[in-house]
Amino acid sequence: QPRLVESGGGLVQPGGSLTLSCAASGFTFDRYALAWYRQAPGQERKGVACIGSSGRWPWYTNSVIGRFNISRDNAKKMVFLQMNNLKPEDTAVYYCTADSPPPGHTERECPDLSFGMDHWGRGTLVNVSS
Repeated sequence: QPRLVESGGGLVQPGGSLTLSCAASGFTFDRYALAWYRQAPGQERKGVACIGSSGRWPWYTNSVIGRFNISRDNAKKMVFLQMNNLKPEDTAVYYCTADSPPPGHTERECPDLSFGMDHWGRGTLVNVSS
């Protein structure tokens, strides 16, 4: 059964850094696209960053470009989100997600994140506050 478990959230001051980690199990990790979403209080859940199975052409939402970096370690079945220069508006619950390749395919590049992903973790809270 697919499972995604996030870790690394916490309280950080504005301008600080955090790295979120996500451990995956129960599916063929290296064939899946992986993405981080976040949901701020009172707001809809939105895609933040995505990396395809090839590891090329990662995608970021505009507000985090130059500050966040998504990466994957297929051998360890983990995905990471390095977050630098954090701002109060980055405060949210961050979710690790995975999307399967189409039938008959062995790769999955980043989909349109507005349509959601196949598998979701339970989330980890990031609180950026002084």
